[in-house]
Amino acid sequence: MTKQMGIRKLLTCAAALVMLFISFGLYVFPMNSAAAANNGAVYVIPVKQPIERGLASFMERGFKEAEKMSAGLIVLEIDTPGGLVEQAGKIATMMRDSKIPTVAYITGDAASAGSYIALNADKIAMANGSMIGAAYMVDASGNPVEDAKLVSWWKTSMASAAEASGRNPEIAKGMADLNLKIEVPEIGLTKQAGDIISLTNDEALKTGYADTIANSTEEVIAWMDYSTQDVFRMEPTFSEKLATFLTNRSVMAILLFIGIAGVIIELIVPGFGVPGILGVTAFVLYFFGNQVAGFAGWETWLLFVIGIVMLAMELFVPSFGILGIIGSVSLIAGVVMAAYSTSHVALSLGIAAACALVAVIVVALVFKERGVWRKFILSDSLSKEQGYIPNEDRDVLIGLIGTSLTALRPAGTMELEGRRLDVVTLGGFIEAGRQVRIIKTDGTRIVVEEEKG
Repeated sequence: MTKQMGIRKLLTCAAALVMLFISFGLYVFPMNSAAAANNGAVYVIPVKQPIERGLASFMERGFKEAEKMSAGLIVLEIDTPGGLVEQAGKIATMMRDSKIPTVAYITGDAASAGSYIALNADKIAMANGSMIGAAYMVDASGNPVEDAKLVSWWKTSMASAAEASGRNPEIAKGMADLNLKIEVPEIGLTKQAGDIISLTNDEALKTGYADTIANSTEEVIAWMDYSTQDVFRMEPTFSEKLATFLTNRSVMAILLFIGIAGVIIELIVPGFGVPGILGVTAFVLYFFGNQVAGFAGWETWLLFVIGIVMLAMELFVPSFGILGIIGSVSLIAGVVMAAYSTSHVALSLGIAAACALVAVIVVALVFKERGVWRKFILSDSLSKEQGYIPNEDRDVLIGLIGTSLTALRPAGTMELEGRRLDVVTLGGFIEAGRQVRIIKTDGTRIVVEEEKG
């Protein structure tokens, strides 16, 4: 009996230890595939750059891939200063049209148009130290937009996005309108005209503009009851990484400098090949980077080709500068249209053009003997070997005797030592075939008289 009781106690202790290990395992690994309440992979898309056409194209690819793999959740890791409102609208439409639930996880700033993207997500999670708001519209110079219609439209768009997810629309209006006066009692904030609302993670949680605070994407996934073991993180392709590098403002300026200088040097000092190849390659990289980033279309390539062809034709086809002007305008239009920002590319183009001008002048001076301008300069000389007598040597002809080839009336032609010379008499007439003596020279004028006896 005592032995049986000992066995029972032993089994009870073993069962307790097993339960303890199971509880510990569930505490340490709470979100394995079996424990997750929701099924499906989680697709993570980074939104960590200015909002422009490149980001819209990148996210469009991400949403399509998430749909193909039947993902159960999309997490947007947001840290952006904002950008183009038009592109933010396209991204928001993409999010609303998607059948996959979307969570905006703000890891840094969701400023300006970034806050609009976040408000269109089904849920918003924020990391400690992050913010959302400051969504007033600015122009290319960074100054607040004063167009009342645009401000009203943007304010309404922000409010609608907030209201659709059950958030206070007045706060969204305060993020978008500098002149609006509102009170936010949840955080004791009174917004005056000229102020703009931006919320910290704690303020966003109190006002309902954040649904949870999380310190990692995995925490967000676990909070949404998805497994952290089936997560796919979207990465840029090689082309997208290359495009990001090529569209850097400093790199763009260098490419434009090489392109402008290389093409012009090849046109004015033909025969090298290397400057032309470098110039065309630089332009191709410029347009390629902007096209992959989503800034440029095929029409910019067409403008570039037309510009190069017109500039080349200007050197060989007399057009009084018309072809050159058309080519220059076409090339500049292509470069500007291909860029993300007109103001940015204008600065880069100006710097590149100035540097290219200096390089072209230096090359033109060094290789002045090979320049295309030599086609328009008469370089042939009238030498004795070709039968021409220089002016300074004509005095040595005085006293020499030759034969008149034509009648001199008084001008005509004589032969002297196998050469034909244009001559004149002092006014008299001399028949052809007569011997004549040169008696005077005056510049190009040779005066003769008939040789008597």
